[in-house]
Amino acid sequence: MSEQDSRKKEKTMTTAQAKDYRPGAMLPNAAISRKLRDFYDAVQEEGIPDRFLDLLERLEQAEKNAKSGT
Repeated sequence: MSEQDSRKKEKTMTTAQAKDYRPGAMLPNAAISRKLRDFYDAVQEEGIPDRFLDLLERLEQAEKNAKSGT
């Protein structure tokens, strides 16, 4: 099967799948994308825990000490 035939088949399947949904309904991938974006935004808004910031500061200090040779 040629690449062009594959694309036609994919497009046909997508069109056929889209016909199964009522007007105004979101396609499954759109719903998944929206939920993933909502989850990502929620995680992004969370603050960085103090323990993690403390570990990062200690790592930075250890790297400086290693470079200076002390």
